[in-house]
Amino acid sequence: MVTAVTNLGRSGLYDWLIQRVSAVIMAVYTLFIVAYIVITPELSFEQWQGLFGQLWMRVFTLMTLLSVVAHAWIGLWAVLTDYITERMMGGKALVLRLLAQVLLAVVAVTYTLWGVEIIWGF
Repeated sequence: MVTAVTNLGRSGLYDWLIQRVSAVIMAVYTLFIVAYIVITPELSFEQWQGLFGQLWMRVFTLMTLLSVVAHAWIGLWAVLTDYITERMMGGKALVLRLLAQVLLAVVAVTYTLWGVEIIWGF
């Protein structure tokens, strides 16, 4: 049985699936923004504000923000657990890894709240 590793998904399979789905959402968002900029060569602030003032764009942007945070958390958790190990670092590895994960969690929550405030104007 596969157990939860990052506590984001219910198992390693769910974490893998979250990584893939979030990557697709981020890719589609990036392609959309690039295409919008290319097709609108005389892009004005009013047009940009009009685009981001629409509900569907705000939801799409929020989905992308949450995808970035989830993707980064799972990816960085994997890197930290692979490279900060007991074998390499001795007994301080657990403390160092937990400290790094807490720092990353604080950054992720801060950026998420800040992004929600920007997107929705709270």
